[in-house]
Amino acid sequence: MNKIGFDNEKYLDLQSAHIRERIDKFGGKLYLEFGGKLFDDFHASRVLPGFKPDSKLQLLLNMKEEAEIVIVINSDAIEQCKMRGDLGITYDMDVLRLIDAFNAVGLYVGSVCLTQFTDQKLAKKFERTLKKLGIKTYRHYPIPNYPYDVDGIVSDSGLGKNDYIETTRKLVIVTAPGPGSGKMATCLSQLYQDNKRGIKSGYAKFETFPIWNLPLKHAVNVAYEAATADLNDVNMIDPYHLEAYGKTTVNYNRDIEIFPVLNRIFQKIFGETVYKSPTDMGVNMVGNCIVDDAVCVEASRQEIIRRYFAALTDRRNEKIGDDVVNKLDLLMQQNEIVATDRKCVNYAREKGAKTGNPACAIELNDGTIITGKTSDLLGAASAMLLNALKYLAGINDKVLLLPPNLIEPIQELKTTHLGGHNPRLHTDEILIALSISAVTNPIARLALDHLAYLKGAECHSTVILSQVDVNVLKKLGINYTSEPIYQTKKLYHAK
Repeated sequence: MNKIGFDNEKYLDLQSAHIRERIDKFGGKLYLEFGGKLFDDFHASRVLPGFKPDSKLQLLLNMKEEAEIVIVINSDAIEQCKMRGDLGITYDMDVLRLIDAFNAVGLYVGSVCLTQFTDQKLAKKFERTLKKLGIKTYRHYPIPNYPYDVDGIVSDSGLGKNDYIETTRKLVIVTAPGPGSGKMATCLSQLYQDNKRGIKSGYAKFETFPIWNLPLKHAVNVAYEAATADLNDVNMIDPYHLEAYGKTTVNYNRDIEIFPVLNRIFQKIFGETVYKSPTDMGVNMVGNCIVDDAVCVEASRQEIIRRYFAALTDRRNEKIGDDVVNKLDLLMQQNEIVATDRKCVNYAREKGAKTGNPACAIELNDGTIITGKTSDLLGAASAMLLNALKYLAGINDKVLLLPPNLIEPIQELKTTHLGGHNPRLHTDEILIALSISAVTNPIARLALDHLAYLKGAECHSTVILSQVDVNVLKKLGINYTSEPIYQTKKLYHAK
């Protein structure tokens, strides 16, 4: 556990240099379409052990004097109040969150562009909010038959009718709160209008996955397919790169399918071919920084299993259909992966079968497995957490970190005074109780001091945990999965 497979420092140096080379190639200005998560790329850190979740942010900080950020948001997404599933906030609120986050680390946000603008009521309201906050805003409009009518797109009535986004720095990062925001179209609009103004500029795309210089069926690339199973993304050999250079590289279906059209648009804007393949458009150096392939392969196999369990739960909650689960099941079969390759799964199931109640198991970073069972006082996840902390702190297993006389008043508060139906303490409640106890109890203090050692551990539950427990496990850095089963047969399951 905790083996390193990726050199993060090398990545930051190599990636920065490569982006600067691309800027120089186009005469000193580059629009860089930035895909994926900037602040919390936990998928990458899981499949490439050693990759820091904020690596992309650090990369931009290395170039912050040269870079400015344009955030784009689809006006229809504003009108439909589209939500970010991971954060539980609307896309327009996420734009404000992103601006705050960028500003907090010293990155310059130049403007916000509202794409697909057709006078939507909520989009206009959001535009007014941005202007009151002193943020420059621009409008980009729908273009008929985009992206296929190249002549209509590359014209004054196509890209030319959009607002021209004023930028002052040579690296323009075009990012968004989510997919479908119009990053690519915004870059094309700027290229067209720069060209009319005699400004030399170019375009590149920064996507971490799939990794172009790893084999198509490499576990890291398969893990990306697993992560995007609900989007129908499929990794493919880039036929244009193979034809142009005789080299096999990997891209994904959407970029390959759209490349002929994009290439014609580039040719019409610049009067020449600037890229021979979708792979050429990318600037991703991740594949050059893997230092232990076996570590990354095993980490990716574990990620595929986690995605599979997550899909089973989402199907149970009717968030997805059978097609997503079937795709993940097929990926697992093709790569000879079974659910029990995840060690904590076996232990949780065995504990649950032995006790006849919900159970949890956690694999710590030294490979030790700790279990937790459901009791009158604690849920299985809470028991597992306390048991793990006792092990990490070297506390005898027979020692009660939270004795019954401390837990029972909390249970009374939950059920008698707050109207709760479940008297057992959730993970957040036992951590608060442990923190209070630590004021006078040095053993409780010792246990709390080992919370950080839970980061990177693997956990499995025989039932779907409450959202409270899931959130606590995530905040502790524990990778959680569960069986797609609820503890009770109630129709409504509280979060």
